Amino acid sequence: MSDVPELPALPVTFRPGRTRAVLLTAGTTMFVVITTVALLLEKLGPGERLSFVFTGALLFGVLVLLARPKVVADESGVTVVNITNTRRLAWAEILQVNLRPGDPWVFLDLSDGTSLPVLGIQPGIAKQHAISDARALRALAEAHSLGEEDGPHDEHHG
Repeated sequence: MSDVPELPALPVTFRPGRTRAVLLTAGTTMFVVITTVALLLEKLGPGERLSFVFTGALLFGVLVLLARPKVVADESGVTVVNITNTRRLAWAEILQVNLRPGDPWVFLDLSDGTSLPVLGIQPGIAKQHAISDARALRALAEAHSLGEEDGPHDEHHG
């Protein structure tokens, strides 16, 4: 079955690399340009220059937050880092990994009946890379959920 991806070595981090590079490059460029303009405009007073630099830093900070998403999978589970929050999941909590056509990012169906968006795998600029990452995460989730079905038997020995 060539459709089944090879399991990546753990720990593994999935993140939208190209999107991250674009956001961080744009943020750095905007900060440098705005700061340079503030320093070159002779009519600006110190407070106005500072407000330009602060605005550039604020824009850079927003783009850094947008570049933050990632997914880290290890032996015990998955850590989903989205823009402003982080959530740790055990493998058993993940029922399904979904990336349907048109989805902006991966969604995890969880055992508590909810769905968790995973912004660390998004098709945006690199669709094939995102599909590959989603398949790898799906394969890891399936492999670990199968492995954990045997686990509780060991816990009941005590």
